[in-house]
Amino acid sequence: MGNADTKLNFRKAVVQLTSKTQPIDASDDSFWDQFWSENVNNVQDVFTLVPAPEIRALREEAPSNLATLCYKAVEKLVKAVDNSCRTQHEQQTVLNCVRLLTRLLPYIFEDPDWRGFFWSSLPGQSEDDGEDQSMPLAQSLINAICDLLFCPDFTVAGSRKVGPDKAEDLQAIDSCEYIWESGVGFAQSPPRYPHLDANRTELLKLLLTCFSETMYQPPVDIHTSPNRWIQYYTSAENRHALPMFTSLLNTVCAYDPVGLGVPYNHLLFSDSLEPLVDTALQILIVTLDHDTSGGGGGGSGATEGEEVSVPDNLFINYLSRIHRDEDFHFVLRGFTRLLNNPLVQTYLPNSTKKVQFHQELLVFFWKMCDYNKKFLYYVLKSSDVLEILVPILYHLNDSRADQSRVGLMHIGVFILLLLSGERNFGVRLNKPYTATIPMDIPVFTGTHADLLIVVFHKIITTGHQRLQPLFDCLLTILVNVSPYLKTLSMVASTKLLHLLEAFSTPWFLFSSPTNHHLVFFLLEIFNNIIQYQFDGNSNLVYTIIRKRQVFHSLANLPSDYGTITKSLTKRTRRHLPSATSTENVRDLPSMEGSHPALPAEPGTLKATLPDTPGIDKMTEKESAHPSPHQLSELTISGQTNGIKNSEASLVQASATQSVPTSNIENPRQGDGEEIAKSKSAPVTPGSPTPSIHSTASTRSASGRKHSESSTSGGGGIPRSVSQGSGSGQWIPTSDWVNSWKTKLPLQTIMRLLQVLVPQVEKICIDK
Repeated sequence: MGNADTKLNFRKAVVQLTSKTQPIDASDDSFWDQFWSENVNNVQDVFTLVPAPEIRALREEAPSNLATLCYKAVEKLVKAVDNSCRTQHEQQTVLNCVRLLTRLLPYIFEDPDWRGFFWSSLPGQSEDDGEDQSMPLAQSLINAICDLLFCPDFTVAGSRKVGPDKAEDLQAIDSCEYIWESGVGFAQSPPRYPHLDANRTELLKLLLTCFSETMYQPPVDIHTSPNRWIQYYTSAENRHALPMFTSLLNTVCAYDPVGLGVPYNHLLFSDSLEPLVDTALQILIVTLDHDTSGGGGGGSGATEGEEVSVPDNLFINYLSRIHRDEDFHFVLRGFTRLLNNPLVQTYLPNSTKKVQFHQELLVFFWKMCDYNKKFLYYVLKSSDVLEILVPILYHLNDSRADQSRVGLMHIGVFILLLLSGERNFGVRLNKPYTATIPMDIPVFTGTHADLLIVVFHKIITTGHQRLQPLFDCLLTILVNVSPYLKTLSMVASTKLLHLLEAFSTPWFLFSSPTNHHLVFFLLEIFNNIIQYQFDGNSNLVYTIIRKRQVFHSLANLPSDYGTITKSLTKRTRRHLPSATSTENVRDLPSMEGSHPALPAEPGTLKATLPDTPGIDKMTEKESAHPSPHQLSELTISGQTNGIKNSEASLVQASATQSVPTSNIENPRQGDGEEIAKSKSAPVTPGSPTPSIHSTASTRSASGRKHSESSTSGGGGIPRSVSQGSGSGQWIPTSDWVNSWKTKLPLQTIMRLLQVLVPQVEKICIDK
């Protein structure tokens, strides 16, 4: 009953504030103290008792009262720091001020007229001393929050046995002695107390709210004016920058949600650490995304005279300077532990705690690799790189049909694109994969490379249409690792051939000016495997021989106007229903415990793989292991037209191909070490999806260009493309088709077919 009365008193104070149109005297402490007294004990009550419409009404009708409320709340925090926040009453006052500011700030940011409010001076400062009279209110707030985040007995465990009357001076304290968690740059393991974790979380949420000002700005302003909150927080003016960064990083990377592994312990005891880790992770991402360095090319407002002296982001600086192997091991183990947590399977359902901030972890991992190349190389040389790959593939597969998680798809693909540019990643993919994760993919026995191909095939064939811009990236990843794949399974081989068969249909090729790029990528994958890993990939070679007609059809692709028009008329044919999947679910069961993704939602693109006419009759519907009947069909078809087509296609390819033949003359060189790795172009999650020219740009030191045929094939597109008049519909021309058809890298495959098809036919006949 008493608790209800105190909440009622708080609510009355809010009503009184919002109902008065006349300014309330700032010196009326009895009135203002009602808002941070001990009446309210949690942030939920503040959000309930201070509704949004009343905050907006206060902002519009009595702006001076809202300004005074914010001033007084910040003033209380500053005074608490001066007094070292030593008493229980003072700590409760601080928490209530923090909760109130967390509630009010978004409504101040959403009004452009209020944006400069917190960058004005605190009233009364000029009376105290002239040095600090120009300090903006925002800086006072940031300083107070940072001081309070290292306050003994409030947010950190006190290291000295002193009473409230001998509390340490927060403005002179060495916060490096009070780093929250052991790990990078700090060896001691301080004791943990749930109430300290809760206090840290509330302060960090206020900090995150301060940083959210960018969300309320027009996109034009974001590029011209940096976020001053983050700029000050990560600058040298914040004396707590180093211990703050270290505390956040160590808190995230040391977190173990399972703990001792007692079943269902998360249902019996509340975990005070998870909200802290989640908030700390978001703070790290937001601050690391604010790059003000002049050398990064992304400094905002560098051309403006007033913005030249933007301070460097110390968080980025500290992150880039981590170099010890033990620190890298600590960070990487933290990533793998948390990323794999949702994937852990137990005999008792829901017996272990599952964390839900995997998307934030992937963004932070991207930032870590982007700013610290030594960490990236450590990850690549470590066997733990597969512990990063598997959860990424799990989340990509799980999110492929959910348009609300397209951002997760992008960051996951970009990370794999970054990793695939290094040889070590491709070599590690040959490690055998044991299915321990419930995924709705066909069961197979193979390596991590097989898992990569199967998941990518699933994304391409059953994902929603907005993922189509990622197809280039997905296939570029496979191109980058293809020279190192030693033993592809029959399932993975069939998936690759299915993609080629679907992408090489005239309807799909002619439906978009860039669809033929996908065929170039797939052909390069086959060429790399044939040239550098031929011996171990009998499954892929056999599948190529079995489906050789796909390559013959591609080499003889018609380019006359009549055939093009006839192919495009299939656009109007009845599309396949969404329930029709290209996956052979009858022949290839999914892993036990897996859940199929939600049906793909309609997108905006017109030509998609599931809409390809006759796709249900393609390779994917065939068994991965040929039956005797299929072997006999192979022999018959080979006797009738196989050899003739092979020879004719080979002659045509030899006469028209512009692909370099140096690699074909020297087929396999070692295990592929001489192959120059494909260096993927720098991609940021916020940038547009890389085109074929950016993702498949160059090979490394040896100077071989990655996908020379595909880049050269795309070079002539603007000259031979004819745009439809009026409707703007894409209309392909014969010249455009011929401009890239003659550059298809079919030479290697045609030579293979010419040599092996007669041998396979002879074996089949002999049997």
